[in-house]
Amino acid sequence: MPIIGFNFDKIEVEKKKQVTEKIEIKNNLGIKDIDLEKIPLNNIEEVLKFMFEFSLVYDPDIGNITINGTILYSDESKKLKDIQKEWKKNKKIDTKLLEMLLNNVLYRCHVKALTLAQEVNLPAHLNLPSLKAAPADKAYIG
Repeated sequence: MPIIGFNFDKIEVEKKKQVTEKIEIKNNLGIKDIDLEKIPLNNIEEVLKFMFEFSLVYDPDIGNITINGTILYSDESKKLKDIQKEWKKNKKIDTKLLEMLLNNVLYRCHVKALTLAQEVNLPAHLNLPSLKAAPADKAYIG
């Protein structure tokens, strides 16, 4: 079943100092908790609310970006309760479901983090395409 909602709840961006040396950018993403939530929406009565945290750390101590948020996921009531039960017991989520959730979070958070990094003049954490001029071929007469 589908993801029916996505929200950013907390966004922190901090630049501690100028980049003067080679840096390493570490990223982390994790599901922090899962809650069963009742919502009045068409034929849907309950959804699972997945709380996540995405972070980028610019080392050595240059800055960081942290984004916390939630994803609302809908499915049959029994499946939702089984997912929540497994989480409460073992802190595990089915691989296919986890892949779908994390890919959704990664896509949205990387785009948001690029904008945030630009706002505080931190380097982009993804390799963006760039152009390089080719040297002019002096032997060409054409």
